[in-house]
Amino acid sequence: VRGVDGEFADLGFKLKTVHIEGASPMAKADILNATALYQDQPTLGLDLADLRTRVEGVGWVKSAKVVRLLPDTVFISVEERPALAVWQHSGAMRVIDGDGRIIREADAARFPQLPLVVGQGADQAAGAILPAVNARPRLRDRLEALVRVDDRRWDLRLKDGSLIQLPAIDEESALIQLD
Repeated sequence: VRGVDGEFADLGFKLKTVHIEGASPMAKADILNATALYQDQPTLGLDLADLRTRVEGVGWVKSAKVVRLLPDTVFISVEERPALAVWQHSGAMRVIDGDGRIIREADAARFPQLPLVVGQGADQAAGAILPAVNARPRLRDRLEALVRVDDRRWDLRLKDGSLIQLPAIDEESALIQLD
């Protein structure tokens, strides 16, 4: 026995279009995959709360809104988590956001433009130092990696092989002197 939503699907209430707004092309594919939506799925039977939970389970997504537009469209609006850096730790390379959260779906090899942060605690501390480094283009362009030391201070490894050891406190004024 078919449900009411199946009968409504016969009347045209079946999925034809999924619009995703606010996501980069890379994130869109992961979001669409997470929804598990399919063509001609009955639109009235969709659990929008469950759909939102699945979309927000994608590493790229900070928050999402899901709306059903009858008869045949689902509209998903997301706030994307911007990638901040590539974090190297325990032999793995992972893309992280400004809060140090790993964006699981992001392939670090596809983000060569992001700064590299290395070591225990570098994921959580990167959000505090990277804006100060990025504000200094001459320094940023010479930087190979930021290495977290004892989860309390940074070493800056430059492309020419130089190593700059920042103090544990007042990194900002050290960066100003360096620049």
